Amino acid sequence: MPVLWLVIALLAIGAVGYILGRGRALKSAGGDIRKLHSLPSYYGWNAALKALVPALLLLVLWSLAQPFYINNSVSGMIGDSEISDGSNRGLVMAEVRRVADGLDNVVAAGLMSAENAQDGLADVAAITQQLKDAGQVVTSEITQPVLAAAQRYRVMKGTGNLLMSIAVIALALAGMVWGVKESHFDFWARNVVERGIKALLIAAASIAVLTTVGIVFSLIFNTWEFFRLYPAADFYTLLEWAPSFSGRGGSSDLGILPLLWGTFYISVVALVVAVPIGLFAAIYLSEYASPAVRGFAKPLLELLAGIPTIVYGLFALLTVGPMLLTVFGDDGFGWMSGGRAVMTAGITMGIMLIPFVSSLSDDIINAVPQAMRDGSYGLGATKSETIKQVILPAALPGIVGAILLAASRAIGETMIVVLGAGAAARLSLNPFEAMTTVTAKIVSQLTGDSDFASPEALVAFALGMNLFILTLGLNVLALYIVRKYREQYE
Repeated sequence: MPVLWLVIALLAIGAVGYILGRGRALKSAGGDIRKLHSLPSYYGWNAALKALVPALLLLVLWSLAQPFYINNSVSGMIGDSEISDGSNRGLVMAEVRRVADGLDNVVAAGLMSAENAQDGLADVAAITQQLKDAGQVVTSEITQPVLAAAQRYRVMKGTGNLLMSIAVIALALAGMVWGVKESHFDFWARNVVERGIKALLIAAASIAVLTTVGIVFSLIFNTWEFFRLYPAADFYTLLEWAPSFSGRGGSSDLGILPLLWGTFYISVVALVVAVPIGLFAAIYLSEYASPAVRGFAKPLLELLAGIPTIVYGLFALLTVGPMLLTVFGDDGFGWMSGGRAVMTAGITMGIMLIPFVSSLSDDIINAVPQAMRDGSYGLGATKSETIKQVILPAALPGIVGAILLAASRAIGETMIVVLGAGAAARLSLNPFEAMTTVTAKIVSQLTGDSDFASPEALVAFALGMNLFILTLGLNVLALYIVRKYREQYE
């Protein structure tokens, strides 16, 4: 049973449990609601929660554990001869899963019979061609062991899904019966339901933390696989980025330093544009603008934050780049040879970051107590002197935190860089040359017909790990500074 239909069945069981639990509680009280310990709805929710929560938890745990069990069972069918240089068992198993999913898709589309998909004596070349013709992702010619493992994978997956459906529905029915049996007029249903809701809220609050942990472990494991295939010393010391997709074990120069330099350079240009404009806009809106002007200008300024980054990228490609080229190109100073350059991406990214800096700085400046302003005015200071000597120094830690948050946002930007800065990985001080960033190379390394068993594809995870560490450090530093600022006035 598909997961969607399984969830719908669980919701139906929960609804039935709610109705039966509520009705049984009222019946036990002779229809007199005053004899019930709790409101009738609590008895219904008690039965519904007992039916839904354990069953959904089992569904999630089973869905997470089943792939690991199947992988471990099927990987034994992959011999050492299938693991070539530059590859490993985990990458071959990824190919097995792709073949299994491809077989499922072509069978579901009616392009192949179920019997042929499971035929252990089927022609491997014909199966490979059928999958490719159907648009399924097949990275190479399928071998007989890979096909046999994929067929075994399909059988185990189908059996596991069937057993999961039976177990989940049985647990939901058992929970519903348990909740309905508890529905008696003297049962403390409200207390049980409120404890259950509290537990659900705690679980919901933990999802963000668990998601972060999952992302980190995914990056760590795949980065470890990359460094098993490619020397870490070369990755952090080489000054050239020249990936080669000539096949598994092909020679490549995968130095991260040119990418880090491009990321840093473009982010600095963006901050040079965004910080002064955003800070001056925040000062004007918080200290000089009338309520009517502020009510109009602030939402209009923040509208920039709602524009998709792909639109900013097109703006960089079609407007900012040609405009810079007319001034700094061959017809001007002669410094710029093309529209794609660090300045193109940096200026466009800075425009995108203006509302980010201005909104945070505006909130921080407004948080400065009015008493500090009044004291400065009482000593004879003008408005500009008060802003320079009182308000900005008091708000400086928070403003620095806002700038660091904007910097982390700039470092993680992708589409503006792809369209505005080009794809050249180089170490150069010329802001009118094309460069690229870590995020842009992550996209390019995982786009197209890549050999996922090669270091050139796995390097995307190593790049992502370094980018994650960099942005995490900036975010932690920014939050620390903002928290220290807030402690002065709370």
